[in-house]
Amino acid sequence: AGLGGVAGASSPCEKACNPRMGNLAHGRALQTETSCGRDAAEPFCTYTEDAERRCQRPTCGQCSGAHAGLAHPPAAMADSPFRLPRTWWQAAQDAPRETIRLDLEATFYFTHLIMVFKSPRPAAMVLERSQDFGETWKPYKYFAANCSATFGLEDDVRQRGAICTSRYSSPFPCTGGEVIFRALSPPYAAEDPYSTEAQAQLKITNLRVRLLERQGCPCLPAPQFPQPSLHFAIYDFIVKGSCFCNGHADHCIPVAGFRPVKAAGVFHVVHGKCMCKHNTAGSHCQHCAPLYNDQPWQAANGKTGAPKECQSCKCNGHADTCHFDMDAWLASGNRSGGVCDNCQHNTEGQHCQRCKLGFYRDLRKPFSAPDACKSCSCHPLGSAVLPLGPRTFCDPSTGDCPCKPGVAGPRCDRCLPGYWGFGAYGCRPCDCARSCDPHTGDCHSTSSDVTWHNEAPPFQAVLNESEPTWGWEDEQGFSALRHSGKCECKEQVLGNPKVFCGMKYTYVIKTKILSAHDKGSHAEVTVKIKKVLKSTKLKILRGKRTLYPESWTNRGCTCPILNPGLEYLVAGHEDVRTGRLIVNMKSFVHQWKSALGRKVLEILKRHCN
Repeated sequence: AGLGGVAGASSPCEKACNPRMGNLAHGRALQTETSCGRDAAEPFCTYTEDAERRCQRPTCGQCSGAHAGLAHPPAAMADSPFRLPRTWWQAAQDAPRETIRLDLEATFYFTHLIMVFKSPRPAAMVLERSQDFGETWKPYKYFAANCSATFGLEDDVRQRGAICTSRYSSPFPCTGGEVIFRALSPPYAAEDPYSTEAQAQLKITNLRVRLLERQGCPCLPAPQFPQPSLHFAIYDFIVKGSCFCNGHADHCIPVAGFRPVKAAGVFHVVHGKCMCKHNTAGSHCQHCAPLYNDQPWQAANGKTGAPKECQSCKCNGHADTCHFDMDAWLASGNRSGGVCDNCQHNTEGQHCQRCKLGFYRDLRKPFSAPDACKSCSCHPLGSAVLPLGPRTFCDPSTGDCPCKPGVAGPRCDRCLPGYWGFGAYGCRPCDCARSCDPHTGDCHSTSSDVTWHNEAPPFQAVLNESEPTWGWEDEQGFSALRHSGKCECKEQVLGNPKVFCGMKYTYVIKTKILSAHDKGSHAEVTVKIKKVLKSTKLKILRGKRTLYPESWTNRGCTCPILNPGLEYLVAGHEDVRTGRLIVNMKSFVHQWKSALGRKVLEILKRHCN
């Protein structure tokens, strides 16, 4: 009832659903140890009784396997009970015991068994099932007229839930008697047919009935009637069940290699391979589909109807499969455990969420695009090797390459102005008052200054979840940003307050230098502002910000020098049009000291109003 109530055959399977139920014996061969008339014709007689249990005139006949009209094979139990109700299987008369066995090609759900006997029902029998294709067997139910005497077990007529019953062992009626077993009868009744407990009771690969003791019809015989023969005979053997799909399918197809056995009047065969829904996969929908392993697989809930669908992994379009990882699941607070497999398109990470080393994010394309990660194009001579390893990698967010001393450009493919001799060790400073030939080092005779320009747009925050921006170590002074031998900047001293106020600084901050970026013709310095002593038109908040040092000579130097890792007091001018904080030779930059900070604050309050 639980399975039948989950979803109808026409259900779209939006909730927990189950395939159509049917007789598992249809289309499959029932096996018995004997059949009457298999070797030679056998005469037999059967009795029926009236209301007073007096024997009526016996029905006698012959059983012969050689004649179709006289044969009673096991297949007769599995034909249509509606179209062919009077066909039956009959055991040989010399068989005091018999076994009926149904072997299935896959795991099925078994709900109940109905046996309709032509002979009197057995005085003792056992119903058993296997869940491992016949390797081991476990009893479902014992049947006996006297459970304690026959099996040493309690009778469920007196003790509810006992494994033995006397309900179906009476010889009356002498023909047409039924044996009925429900797999989820007490103590196994369960509200959710897909629960672990229900599955342990319902799943079968094989079913067998062992008929242990024959009994004749104990009607009151008339003296002229012959003594009836003892034998087992069964009209119908109905094994109700369905394809086993964990609540994730409403339709099944044949298992590979299965060929149904044809039987008279049988048109519907219950097949064993699920056509899975809810993003599940497998013959029984027992695991999640390849790209849907973000949460643990679960069977549907047959009680509430919750489908318990498998959830897709977040692979940004760069993986075809993923797997569930319990460590990732626990680390996320039981929200996401999917780990993408074999990230494609030069991506990596749990969710293929960043470009591989050696590639950078192309911000002009959505990250799900196959070509969102571009190969770094760092010049092999001009690029520096980072501490991450023996290879050169660009910034995965911008594609900018780390340059060797005196080298410029996003690809590090040319010398800075004021440098020459592009090679394996970078570029050397010109020995000139002005610039020199970048190839020969010969000094230029012209007295005009070099015109500076921006070679790249200002730094922007990117959406790509990638490695943090590079922070250069002290020994990795790149280009004009950190060349003490080349850039000899004049030490600044805080002197006359009137001179300081006369510079009309529009911002004064205490800041820590985080990292520096050589853009070839200019620099960008990422800082963390710790204190704002003065701001004018721009809104300056504590936290990360970019300063823009301006190159001031054709020798390629950027003064004053800002060393990563150190704290400075910086006073400069705001560029309201671009929103930039400018640092140049007019700026006041000095390594931070508490006394210096107090002195500048006093000057701002007393002298600069």
